[in-house]
Amino acid sequence: MISLSDLPLVNASLNSVALLLLLTGYAMIRSDRRDAHRRCMLAAFGVSMLFLVSYLTYRLAGAEKKFGGTGWIRPVYFFILITHVVLAATVPILASRTLYLGLRGRWEQHRRWARIAFPVWVYVSVTGVLVYVLLFRIYGPVG
Repeated sequence: MISLSDLPLVNASLNSVALLLLLTGYAMIRSDRRDAHRRCMLAAFGVSMLFLVSYLTYRLAGAEKKFGGTGWIRPVYFFILITHVVLAATVPILASRTLYLGLRGRWEQHRRWARIAFPVWVYVSVTGVLVYVLLFRIYGPVG
């Protein structure tokens, strides 16, 4: 059974899987393998939705951790965290719109949206894992 304290690791794992699917999907479209690209991107979207449910469950349960790092890493951590949170708020909109356009075969619009959505989604996935590592593995939470 998964406990509330397991959810940060679950969330980081889901972010890692989403990142791998995004990069694989990108490689598939670059090699003109559209069906494989579609499957990867749909899977990345599904994994990201699972992440969102898990993350909201963790946050709504009131679980909050304060960063324990001091010195130069503190402003670095908060820069990563703030940019992660701000951009993460855009991913559901960007990804949904890009996915919708791709599934409708509106390729030009899909490409335009994907040029924005893809790097943002990748950044959010990478920084999500980085925040987990910094907060829970390297520096540990306070309290």
